[in-house]
Amino acid sequence: MFLGVDIGGTKTALCLGTQDGKILEKIKFETTTPENTIAEMIRVGKTLLKGQTPKAIGVSCGSPQDSVRGIIQEPPNLPGWKDIHITELLSEAFGAPAFLANDANACGLAEWKYGAGKGTKNMIFLTFGTGLGAGLILNGKLYEGTCGMAGEAGHVRLAKDGPVGFGKAGSFEGFCSGGGIAKLGKMMGGDFATTKDICDAAKNGDEKALAIINESATRLGQGLSILIDILNPQRIVIGSIFARAEDLFRGPMEKVIAEEALDCSWQVCEVVPAALGESIGDMAAISVAVTGWEELQNV
Repeated sequence: MFLGVDIGGTKTALCLGTQDGKILEKIKFETTTPENTIAEMIRVGKTLLKGQTPKAIGVSCGSPQDSVRGIIQEPPNLPGWKDIHITELLSEAFGAPAFLANDANACGLAEWKYGAGKGTKNMIFLTFGTGLGAGLILNGKLYEGTCGMAGEAGHVRLAKDGPVGFGKAGSFEGFCSGGGIAKLGKMMGGDFATTKDICDAAKNGDEKALAIINESATRLGQGLSILIDILNPQRIVIGSIFARAEDLFRGPMEKVIAEEALDCSWQVCEVVPAALGESIGDMAAISVAVTGWEELQNV
């Protein structure tokens, strides 16, 4: 069995899972200081394992981080978590190899191994939630780049002006994320508090809400066209907002892709909603553990 650790800004979850992606048991608790949270991780992990040793441990956490050395480097949602050697600490506590991946990469692994990307060789996963990040599966392997920063698609600027996301006005994340769409709504003169309000109103035919979603979907198509042309993926899997409101986004998105992307690349690429739903955080952490362990077996 495998131990998964999903570290979020408010909650941390530990779960036991199998190599084929079944979640056996899960315990959640509050994320606080690194010292207290790690102590609780070890206590909860031992409770779950009941004296057994896991084959491997997988940790999913926000960036920045050094995934190669297993170090958390103070992500925005984890203030005070600076230079935390998380894999070393967990490996010592449980007597098993431990692996770290950023949450977008971990979710990409989960959708590739167990979800909407299963069976593909080249796949892109886009979070499209609080922010916009990408997990890249290239030639049947997670691609992390030289310093673990590959897949930061949200930082790409799509327009000179626009909502701010990833610290940059007009960015992919600015147009295609929960916070970004809410900002876009205000910029376009809408009177909506949240992105959910905009999506709900659009589904009910509200013209202003539909215009806001159309702009976001158009920018989604623009961003996807860039990814399709550069990476020539077999499938693009999109989570969260797109998965919940695919009917609102697909038409304008596909119109732009058909105009902008290379036809030969677009014709071999599917764009589909994520399949793992609310279980993706647990599956992501387990996927990191399973993938790390499988790579060790092939050394």
